[in-house]
Amino acid sequence: MSSRSLRRRLHHGDVDGKRKEHFDSSGLDSLSEPLLADDDYAENKKICTLEDLWDDERKRAQFHWTFIFSNIIAQWAQWLANVVLGSGSIIGRLLSFPSSALNLPNNRMLPSSLSPLQEVRLRHLRQRLEVPFDGSKAEHQDALKQLWKLAYPDRELPPLKSELWKEMGWQGSDPSTDFRGGGFISLENLIFFAKTYPDSFQRLLNKQDGTRADWEYPFAVAGINISFMLANMLDLQAGSPSSLSGIRFLKLLEEDEMAFDNLFCIAFQMMDGQWLAKRATYMEFNDVLKFTRAQLERELALEDISSVKDLPAYSMLR
Repeated sequence: MSSRSLRRRLHHGDVDGKRKEHFDSSGLDSLSEPLLADDDYAENKKICTLEDLWDDERKRAQFHWTFIFSNIIAQWAQWLANVVLGSGSIIGRLLSFPSSALNLPNNRMLPSSLSPLQEVRLRHLRQRLEVPFDGSKAEHQDALKQLWKLAYPDRELPPLKSELWKEMGWQGSDPSTDFRGGGFISLENLIFFAKTYPDSFQRLLNKQDGTRADWEYPFAVAGINISFMLANMLDLQAGSPSSLSGIRFLKLLEEDEMAFDNLFCIAFQMMDGQWLAKRATYMEFNDVLKFTRAQLERELALEDISSVKDLPAYSMLR
């Protein structure tokens, strides 16, 4: 994999440019006629005005030409900056930022326009995100059964309410009570993981890597949390994603219709690596998830990422 350089991002704090000025008019309301100067002052003022008329004209002309020359100098300076820092120069390659990646406060960005393919795939992904898990639907029941068969191909399928589901990492005997904000897509993500990367799925399910904690994270519920984290990180509920990660994800989505599902698998593997590195236990799961999100955001910010497979953490899957 080629070397990658992190995209530099400018973070701007909120600036209040409004001036709060107070104008005291209490001494003016009582005036019924204009203030008049004495006769000597008025006469001298008229004389001074006549004598200084040409000086005023010369000053205005001088200011006019100064303004013109200042604009010319500014334009030349801008042209020189474009030459030195242009996208084709070495310095420009190090310092330039794409127009679609202008940072706003809180790491928000100006969203670029979507291609027709991006619009279709983003719309479909949002539709998937809006589907809640419904244990009364046969389709959702079948999906749970499919996940069990993929996880334990040599074992008998238990009833939909059974203590055996806890072995997969559901918190209770009824998996349908654990989905909450994750929705049906989180179950789809787990099934995709099991079918696409079966070796990695089995290693994580059975906690085969590294030295494990006495109180491990529940596998299935962890997957639901990862799905929910990704949807928020990628800004998928917004009208148009405007976060750095969200905009970069749109590029991945254009290359791969299942980019969200693939990113789920990467995030899951990444989370387990963070878990082992920190020697975490059950009560530290949320902290590990935050570190996972930060690491994934850094990888999505890499310059030469055009597909999910370009992410460094993708090599962890097998």
